[in-house]
Amino acid sequence: MYVDSHCHLDYHERDGDLDEVVARARRAGVGTLVTICTKMSNFETVCGIAERFDDVWCSLGVHPHEAGEEPIPTVDELVALAAHPKVVGIGETGLDYFYERSPRDAQQACLRVHIDAARETGLPLIVHARDADDDMIEILEEGYRNGPYPGLIHCFTSGPELAEKAIGIGFSISFSGIVTFKNAEDLRTVAKSVPEDRILIETDAPYLAPVPNRGKRNEPAYVVHVAEMLADVRGMETNTLADVTTGNFHRLFNRVTPAG
Repeated sequence: MYVDSHCHLDYHERDGDLDEVVARARRAGVGTLVTICTKMSNFETVCGIAERFDDVWCSLGVHPHEAGEEPIPTVDELVALAAHPKVVGIGETGLDYFYERSPRDAQQACLRVHIDAARETGLPLIVHARDADDDMIEILEEGYRNGPYPGLIHCFTSGPELAEKAIGIGFSISFSGIVTFKNAEDLRTVAKSVPEDRILIETDAPYLAPVPNRGKRNEPAYVVHVAEMLADVRGMETNTLADVTTGNFHRLFNRVTPAG
């Protein structure tokens, strides 16, 4: 059984084929999906999707791209909404200095609020990190010094130092279809080094479809291809990798009811 720990099912709903996408995921052996919130104004939609399906859960948060336009919630606001039984994570939040769609100070302030909410709720922080490794390490470790909190870096594309520092404060590392790309050899090296009990898989659908579907719209069923590549990189059977990553997911996202 596979888990897609990070996807955006609201995009599939807009495309009009959400039911078919979820059905294809189930047929592929994906037993659990987490649909991710990227702005507070869309939380009701994202949470509504999770409520429709027994095997779909959701998160709550503000993506760094939205931090300049979307009002930054307070810790109390996040904590109150996170009481919903379908909410299993805080985020996605983080830092993205590649696109610079929001001011860096707004991104950093937003990330700190989400860290405090993750600590208070005990729900894992879902972190987006791109071209911001130094500041990300500083803020994550600063937050940890104020008190431990669970979390993961999703769609990991950074270098080994961020992976090492994140693992050092108890985080997990999640890999997407990027790990299957021909030019991702450095990322596969990182993927090989992550401790077995800290590795997760995801699609980030509808983005970043893995080989052999690169260039197409991504969907949760394709998480199987991410698992196949990681299994090959780590010298494991794919079924074993599926079992390991599913177990890791449920230890981190412990509010989720296991499939079956």
